[in-house]
Amino acid sequence: MGAQVLHFDDLAVVDRGTGVKTRLLVHKGLGSEHLTSGFTRFDPGAKIALHYHNCDESVVIAEGEAVCEIDGQRFPMKQWDTTYAPAGVPHRFLNESDLPMAILWIYAAGYVTRTFVETGVTVEHMSVDDKAVAPR
Repeated sequence: MGAQVLHFDDLAVVDRGTGVKTRLLVHKGLGSEHLTSGFTRFDPGAKIALHYHNCDESVVIAEGEAVCEIDGQRFPMKQWDTTYAPAGVPHRFLNESDLPMAILWIYAAGYVTRTFVETGVTVEHMSVDDKAVAPR
């Protein structure tokens, strides 16, 4: 498809459950072979299940405060703090605050999977089965 400008307000909001909502930015549907990115907002108390990906991931806290669990450790994070999780490293984000929290995430691949640690189930990223809780 070539270069594009994406207007944030025009992008679909995907409700992933438990107060987690995502807007997909750059993705394979636009022709990207090596990059996937998006913006996810967490309501107060929202979290996603522990998981890992088939590719490297970087996350920037765009708004609010978060807790990142990565490779068995918990890290408090504030706006603009950034994570790097290599492929295969379990991680997740939680909003334990009273205010909304948002992340900007970037994957180093056009095709991305999420494997839920709790169940071992692997799903394609942003597919109908890619929710905030692990599928059974």
